[in-house]
Amino acid sequence: MGKRRRATEREKKVRPVVLGGAAVAIVCGVGVAAYAVVGDGGNGRGGDEKSVATGPPSAAEVRTTARAFLAAWEKGDAASAAALTDDRKAALTALTAYREEARIAKVRLTPVERAAPKGTKVPFKAAATVSYGGKKKPYAYETALTVVRRVADGRALVSWQPTVLHPELRPGDRLVTGAAGVPPIRAVDRSGSPLTAAKYPSLGTVLDGLREKFGKKAGGRAGVELRVVRAEPERDGDGKDSSAKKKDDAKDTPDKTLLDLAPGTPGTLETTISARVQAAAEKETAKRKQASVVVVKPSTGEVLAVANSNPGGFNTAMQGSLAPGSTMKVITATMLLEKDLASVDKKHPCPKYETYGGWKFQNDNKFKIKGGTFRASFARSCNTAFITQAKKLKNDDLTRQAQDVFGLGRDNWSVGVPTFDGAVPVQSHAQMAASLIGQGGVRMNPLNMASVAATVASGTFRQPYLVPPDLDDRELATAPRKMSARTVSDLRDLMHFTGVSGTAAKPMRGLGSDSGAKTGSAEVDGQKKPNGWFTAYRGDMAAAAVVQAAGHGGETAGPVVRAMLLAGR
Repeated sequence: MGKRRRATEREKKVRPVVLGGAAVAIVCGVGVAAYAVVGDGGNGRGGDEKSVATGPPSAAEVRTTARAFLAAWEKGDAASAAALTDDRKAALTALTAYREEARIAKVRLTPVERAAPKGTKVPFKAAATVSYGGKKKPYAYETALTVVRRVADGRALVSWQPTVLHPELRPGDRLVTGAAGVPPIRAVDRSGSPLTAAKYPSLGTVLDGLREKFGKKAGGRAGVELRVVRAEPERDGDGKDSSAKKKDDAKDTPDKTLLDLAPGTPGTLETTISARVQAAAEKETAKRKQASVVVVKPSTGEVLAVANSNPGGFNTAMQGSLAPGSTMKVITATMLLEKDLASVDKKHPCPKYETYGGWKFQNDNKFKIKGGTFRASFARSCNTAFITQAKKLKNDDLTRQAQDVFGLGRDNWSVGVPTFDGAVPVQSHAQMAASLIGQGGVRMNPLNMASVAATVASGTFRQPYLVPPDLDDRELATAPRKMSARTVSDLRDLMHFTGVSGTAAKPMRGLGSDSGAKTGSAEVDGQKKPNGWFTAYRGDMAAAAVVQAAGHGGETAGPVVRAMLLAGR
């Protein structure tokens, strides 16, 4: 409201193997087909024996299979093309719909030649004509196929995937040409400046989602287009959406227009985005791999910017589900303050190690703070300072704090596009303790953590949104209760001190007295470096960023957030 390695293959020597008294050479190696002897029980009489190819397809098999498949598809012979895949039924259905529903004809399919072909993947270009209602337009794109070997008979075949037909397709999606169901939109920022995916790439999927939800309300007229129609969410036996998503937002991935044959008339849709802040967000995420950021306005909940390093891919900034690391300590600190388990300037334990539920927790570089205060522990992001309090907490305390005060994990946000609203599940033993420091089962994204900083800045939770709720009379989510004035004051004190003298000092330098921040680093199995997190506020702006597999949050995500807070002034 998450991305495996192939084991390295080694060539093996040719060794004679005796099967039923006959010596057979078994050859294994990259790109070389091996053959297993199949017979009538290995009685030594080879009259009924036949060889079945095993191992990866050879370069020649890949080339021959790919060319035969593409040639059949190109001729419009869907049955023959489907017979060259490992899922004839699905391929035949898709290839037939390609012609009859997508209205794509005169297809020319050309393998992309590579200087040194490797593996079994074959990229190719498609050039065709899309026709509907007397209107025609050329359409070209590039995708790829993979050749595999069927175990049963050793035959080399095309591995059927929806992406063979078009790179935008996922299982259950369809290519359709016809009158668009939803009119296009002309999205504008809070000052009336046009917002386009060409100028702001990260808004591509966001604008698709806004069109799907608000296109009809914006007053436009639909045109004729080739588009990807996304699969409907799976529903359980009671007819409920099994993805547990709310019904008032668009699908997780909205329909996508690929080609306009007769463009419709767009209706104007006003958004909360700030073109200036969005431009800064695009610039900062483009400099990095796997960076995502969201900026919100604490006094209203308006989303000012959203950006991802991979703008055409998954919208991690708003739909991601990642462990937030120590940025979660903002929520945990609120809980400890309210329960009188911590006080800003009272002594608070920060040992080198702390064990709970059978797990041994430690701090970064195994540091400890002897005789320090909770202020010092928060500013330096001491893990054990929070773990020491686990034994005094109920299993659902953190869950209730996140839901009741910060509005997280309730699955009821109506932002205007699909979002993941955070998750803080009830856990026990070591997992409960790990949740206190943003690990365990806790999952967040930059939208969630920007909202956390905004809640501290304003003193109350205001659900983030991209389109004013009065456009469709939707009801924004609220939190059941507010923090006390004293708790808000203490939290701001802790976050400001962290931005002045703690782990967030460098990114927050010079940003003034009305600012505060929290860093975070979340360890992920299989990653050499943790995901770096940073959340902060300054005046009436709050932002959060994550840079995956990059290192500590203050060094990686901190500069991104700093740039956002500066862009807003």
